[in-house]
Amino acid sequence: MAKVVKFYETGGPEVLRFEDVAVGDPGHGEVRLRHEAIGLNFADTYFRSGTYPVPLPSGIGNEAAGVVEAVGAGVTNFAVGDRVTYTGFTNTLGAYSTERLIATAPLIKLPPAISCETAAAMTMRGLSAAYLCRKIYPFQGGETILLHAAAGGVGLIVSQWAKLLGLHVIGTVSTEAKAEVARAHGCEHIINYSHEDVAKRVREITNGVGVSVVFDSVGKDTFMSSLDSLKRRGLLVCVGTASGKIPPFDPAILARKGSAYITRPGLADYIADPGEKADLVDELFGHVAAGRIRIEINQRYALGDAVQAQRDLEGRKTTGSSIFVI
Repeated sequence: MAKVVKFYETGGPEVLRFEDVAVGDPGHGEVRLRHEAIGLNFADTYFRSGTYPVPLPSGIGNEAAGVVEAVGAGVTNFAVGDRVTYTGFTNTLGAYSTERLIATAPLIKLPPAISCETAAAMTMRGLSAAYLCRKIYPFQGGETILLHAAAGGVGLIVSQWAKLLGLHVIGTVSTEAKAEVARAHGCEHIINYSHEDVAKRVREITNGVGVSVVFDSVGKDTFMSSLDSLKRRGLLVCVGTASGKIPPFDPAILARKGSAYITRPGLADYIADPGEKADLVDELFGHVAAGRIRIEINQRYALGDAVQAQRDLEGRKTTGSSIFVI
């Protein structure tokens, strides 16, 4: 029997259940995958809490890496023994499991230089960083960006990638320990939002100009300060709502903030096209394999400890990437 984490009602981490499950044989276009490592992402908490509604009961998690154990009819591009990783949205939900059946569409073959643990720590975070740095805005060398949650899993990858593009990175953190982590990964300036005025400090650092782009994964608590940090005609990229949903606002505020732009992108729309996905994967894997981008796995959990893992994540006790190790 395999092990799986499921939830039967929405709520806090305590609603998660650790259960036995019979996986069975793969159907047409599917493989049976034995996980070696599973990604722990903040998006997982959105499904569990009901922020992202799904039919119940439901599995949880949408990123993992492992080894193909069996292939179903019609599968020609994967074979038993292949090492793969995947991420997605509702089409990959159920990654918190020791084994599973999964369609081949989201699967990505791993090169020898990248372990399953590294893959589970970076597939969602890395591809998110890839589209943010390469697809969301026409960055020019020398521009300055503001990166919220700079010591988080996505933040550490974005800051390193931004440096490769010749950008200046201002990162926000909540503690001095996280500040040190962010500095070590490319943040030139650190703002501790627990006791500093973010927008005021951004204006001081940029000599009153503001930043070209804000990457904001926090949401409700930082929305206005993010707008106030932008230069004229700058772009606010809302990539998460860790503090809660952004409340409704009058679009006229964008004109008052210097004709600002705002977008709320999702990874699924940047990897839906196979060619575009392959390009992002190749660039990400190339940077990681060459050591230009380091993937920091700072927390490892047993799958049976999913409740505590999500409590740590929501309690802002983690830095870098977190994974479950099978």
